[in-house]
Amino acid sequence: MSTYTEEVGKKLNELLERTYDAEKGFKNAAENVDHAALKSYFSQKAQERYNFGHELKSEIKSFGQNIDKGGSVSGTLHRTWMDVKALFSGDNEESMLEEAIRGEKAAVDEYQEVLGESSLPSSTKSLLTSQKNTIESGLANIKSLEDLR
Repeated sequence: MSTYTEEVGKKLNELLERTYDAEKGFKNAAENVDHAALKSYFSQKAQERYNFGHELKSEIKSFGQNIDKGGSVSGTLHRTWMDVKALFSGDNEESMLEEAIRGEKAAVDEYQEVLGESSLPSSTKSLLTSQKNTIESGLANIKSLEDLR
């Protein structure tokens, strides 16, 4: 536990907030699209982020750190932007998919930043690497959904 710092705990809590934000955003997107494949994709991503959140919470707790509750202001703003864009966009599903891709790319960057911490315990590094790889794999697969439009 000596390698686990409060700074790492803070960064993991920020990642947890972003995970909550992504889960809410994907749920919102799933509720607002008609295309069956997109609805399924967004629902699956919401469940994935729900699972990520529980994994992150367990990891944070296992090192005696406190868990911050709730989502971030930027996440709420991003979901609101997705709602506004969907309202005024001629192609609601395309714009939501574009926003999802943008959000996933940002998530990969956030994971990469935290993984750059030299003081990460091996269990944390392993968990974050696995979650980042899952997000990257999803980004690679999203190209097939873009072709469905």
